[in-house]
Amino acid sequence: MRLDDFDPNDIDVGEARGGGGFNLGGGGGGLLFAFLPMLFSRLGCLGTAIVLGLLLVFGGFGNLGGLLSGGAPQSQQTTTGPAEVTRLCTANANAKSACNAFDSAQKTWAAIFAQQGRTFQKPGLRFYSGSGQSGCGAAQSAMGPFYCPTDHDIYLDTSFFDELASRFGAKGDFAQDYVIAHEFGHHIQNLLGISDQVTRMEARSSQAEGNRYSVMLELQADCFAGVWAAKNRDRMDPGDVQEGMTAARAIGDDTLQQETQGRIVPDSFTHGTSAQRMEWLKRGMDTGDPQQCDTFQGALSQ
Repeated sequence: MRLDDFDPNDIDVGEARGGGGFNLGGGGGGLLFAFLPMLFSRLGCLGTAIVLGLLLVFGGFGNLGGLLSGGAPQSQQTTTGPAEVTRLCTANANAKSACNAFDSAQKTWAAIFAQQGRTFQKPGLRFYSGSGQSGCGAAQSAMGPFYCPTDHDIYLDTSFFDELASRFGAKGDFAQDYVIAHEFGHHIQNLLGISDQVTRMEARSSQAEGNRYSVMLELQADCFAGVWAAKNRDRMDPGDVQEGMTAARAIGDDTLQQETQGRIVPDSFTHGTSAQRMEWLKRGMDTGDPQQCDTFQGALSQ
């Protein structure tokens, strides 16, 4: 995809600070839950249990520490100007790709909001390596990229892009752009109040019902990513659509569970099947209309 280079004067890019912990929440969560099976596959049942237990003791599990103490955890990050933004965004090819896609998504959604007469609020992009701290708790590379609604920031360890290509076979610049656009979609949901509605519904639902709402939220973020792509169709190269479909298929819950667990448990899905993720990404690409991304089909009115 032929995106313009980022504008260091227009985007909020910084580094996440702190470290340790493993966030199992974080509002929107990005690809977090989709990659929990990777931890299991690498460490086994006992190893995973030990790691998660230690992480709970030492400050992980997202908002849990904030809930127990009566306050939300605070984001820790640097304040950056244009020179620092440029340094961070040109640290490597993955960082530049992320910044270009982030800047493009910001411009695209700001224009959409303006057309709808809505107020747009810019999110931030926070890089970290290995581990860091977000407004939703600890961040770790095993999570994959995620969005934190508390501080309106997208968190990314750019080494994820390498794993996306090597482990999941989702190569190409558009596969990377799709990941950023998906997380930006969670920011749009936050601005529209959708995330809060889903959180309230999950709080009064069973685990299986809560997972179903999570799937709806994630599929809508996929559709919003497709809307961004549609609005920038003139910048797409031959093969970009296929790159996006390959990435969406690779991170479907059923595909990941089959690979890491050897079996599929539909009630535990939190992001949707490969077929669903491809379907909603394609719908956004085909229509370019956010109104066509209603994955909830009336559920939010309950």
